[in-house]
Amino acid sequence: MNNYENLKNSHPCFGGQKNNKGRIHLPVSPDCNIECKFCDRKINDYEQRPGVASSIIKPEEALDIIKRSLELCPDITVAGIAGPGDTLATSNALDTFRLIKETYPDIIKCMSTNGLLLNERAEELIEVGIDSLTVTVNAVDKRIQAKLCSSIIYHGKRYEGEEAAEILIENQLEGIRKIAAAGITIKVNSVLVPGINDQHIEEIAETVSEAGAVIYNIIPLIPQHELADCEAPTCSQIDGARRKAEKYIDVFRHCQRCRADAIGIPGKKDFGGQIYFNRIAHKDTFSHG
Repeated sequence: MNNYENLKNSHPCFGGQKNNKGRIHLPVSPDCNIECKFCDRKINDYEQRPGVASSIIKPEEALDIIKRSLELCPDITVAGIAGPGDTLATSNALDTFRLIKETYPDIIKCMSTNGLLLNERAEELIEVGIDSLTVTVNAVDKRIQAKLCSSIIYHGKRYEGEEAAEILIENQLEGIRKIAAAGITIKVNSVLVPGINDQHIEEIAETVSEAGAVIYNIIPLIPQHELADCEAPTCSQIDGARRKAEKYIDVFRHCQRCRADAIGIPGKKDFGGQIYFNRIAHKDTFSHG
């Protein structure tokens, strides 16, 4: 059984939530190095979407949180880090996985990233022993990507427009190739934005599949931030995009768009409020640098 097939039985996302397994998201990553036009990162306790957490924890706090989470939900099999900033913009996520590897060697380690630093940090990811990696790739054409991302901060310098898009796409695809070559399961997420990348999904799917990704998740836009005036895709548009993508890659259809501090079994009970007891309800800003 390959790694992807094994994850279908042990990871609630890869199994389409049919395996009744749980996961814990550890919000250890405070900063982001790209500025997506649809992303509005917040600290609060009420929004149910990616990019939101009630607090940021330190890597050394993660082990106690896993311990307490397993006591509440023994079905947890996965420790994931999905923000609320980018997981490779700081070393917090990798430091956390190193601690988990020592203390909870049997727990599945899952991480999400925008991929800007994936190419250069690939060996570190392989070394810490992650089992699955999700990379958000919203375009593989720099002209389209430039419409979705305002800027990036790369090695201390800000890039904008198509120059930024070209750097991002190149690092994403080369990073995916390196991680896939190591036998790690790769899922790609794309935010479906009508009028911008909705006719580009098939090309993304073919490209990331050739690079080594094995499963593709098309996430409907939540209109907000700079794309607040855009319309969310219809069910028909989402289904059409998935049908085009599945010609090249396995398509994931059960995404719950989880918070960065979600705990429990997706679609069922969430224990995040009991574990991250210091949840607060106010808007905060995140560093892009």
